[in-house]
Amino acid sequence: MKKTIKDFNLNDKKVIIRCDFNVPLSDGKITDISRIEKSIPTIKYAIDNNAKVILMSHLGRIKEESDKAKNDLGVIVDELSKLLKQKVTFINETRGEKLEQAISNMKSKDVILVQNTRYEDLEGKKESSNDKELGSYWASLGDIFINDAFGTIHRAHASNVGISSNIPSGIGLLIEEELNNLSLLDNPEKPFVVIMGGAKISDKIGVVENLVKKCDYILIGGGMAFTFLKSLNKNVGKSMVDEESKDFARKMLTKYNKKIILPLDIKVTKEFNNTSPSQIVDVDNILEDDIGLDIGPKTIELFKEYLKGAKTIFFNGTLGYSEYSNYEQGTKEIMEYIISLDAKTILGGGDTVAASTKFNIKEKVTHASTGGGATLEYIEGKTLPGIECISNK
Repeated sequence: MKKTIKDFNLNDKKVIIRCDFNVPLSDGKITDISRIEKSIPTIKYAIDNNAKVILMSHLGRIKEESDKAKNDLGVIVDELSKLLKQKVTFINETRGEKLEQAISNMKSKDVILVQNTRYEDLEGKKESSNDKELGSYWASLGDIFINDAFGTIHRAHASNVGISSNIPSGIGLLIEEELNNLSLLDNPEKPFVVIMGGAKISDKIGVVENLVKKCDYILIGGGMAFTFLKSLNKNVGKSMVDEESKDFARKMLTKYNKKIILPLDIKVTKEFNNTSPSQIVDVDNILEDDIGLDIGPKTIELFKEYLKGAKTIFFNGTLGYSEYSNYEQGTKEIMEYIISLDAKTILGGGDTVAASTKFNIKEKVTHASTGGGATLEYIEGKTLPGIECISNK
């Protein structure tokens, strides 16, 4: 068991909390504050226990000087202050005298937000490559390190592994909640049904290989379905196909043909947009110029049959191009169905969670994971550097 923030005496201690404030932006404005909201319980816990709180996070990618302005972490200060109901002091530096002075002047319950950790990537990718000197420097600014950025636990960065290698460390309440909920998939109550969608198979091969051994069924939709169908030599028209994963799909269907459930019908169109005419066709009747963008009504009913009676459900990837209202039906109906069941339901992946928010489902499932790649790598059974480096109890 890893130490958590609750295992430390935080009184008058300088506590560095690595958060995930990697919020989506449009024209310099935050379009979704969920990630900030998710960080609040851990930050509040530190404040309530008289800590001097130093917050760190990345925002976007910094590859050239011009990236700094559009990924300035100062954009979150107002929202963060509002949610915490107190002043947050923003230091527009990732190192240096100004930052050190501000920290040395802190009183208990004060909160400082440090500039985007990835500003350090401009010269030699020091953050992303876990530069030892940078990790050691950041650690020198605090007494205790708390990692609460679940979305980056599969990466070894200076702001997680680097800091925790140098000072006492623990996980925050968000990561603790994520690990507790995702552990339901380690030994799931049966029947266990997996719903897999999204575009590509290649980045989910390890997840499919791990889950197919544990689950009773995997229901395949989204762009993934066409790679499986193509591997059976079916015509999928101009639908998305992950060519490099066709052999894998064929191998899975051969080995687990009773477990892997493919669509019976597809909603197709001729142009990739929300307004061109569409129709439902059986998977054997897809034409050369058809583009499949959602599962059809027969498939929705088929999937419901396999989900009926499930005790554990993991849903990763949308079942159609649900950003378009004309192709959201499959994802929406299946999401609405699973929350009516007596089952533990876990959503994973950014698109899946975004769809659940759109359809007002998110608050009704057992857990909607905040991690994208981190969630998948956990389920795949990979070692997660951002957790591995944390002190044991």
